[in-house]
Amino acid sequence: MNTPSDLKYTKDHEWVKIEGDILTVGITDFAQGELGDIVYVEVDSLDEALDLEAVFGTVEAVKTVSDLFMPVAGEIIEFNEVLEEEPEKVNDDPYGDGWMIKIKVTDSTDLDSLLSADDYNSLIGA
Repeated sequence: MNTPSDLKYTKDHEWVKIEGDILTVGITDFAQGELGDIVYVEVDSLDEALDLEAVFGTVEAVKTVSDLFMPVAGEIIEFNEVLEEEPEKVNDDPYGDGWMIKIKVTDSTDLDSLLSADDYNSLIGA
């Protein structure tokens, strides 16, 4: 299982790439593996400011539908539109082409609650 050490993670299985006050967010390799083949990604909160742990969208797999949670409080400024036509990119490249949203952080103290790669691996028992 792939857990890049340069990213941060949430207990809800999202990964976070921090670039100043802009975060790129997706679901982890572990999460996509648990979900199975992803057939649809919905983010209907573009241009909205949401609180920490608010639901920002859903990911639908053959087996189930799962909510996606905000890793920090912020405004969703971009959605990876490629996923509308190719949701399988989340399975194929969860940390690259399978990213889901970009967030402009409104409360940088929320970053303190994110997990390191080692902490996330301990959470999932890897």
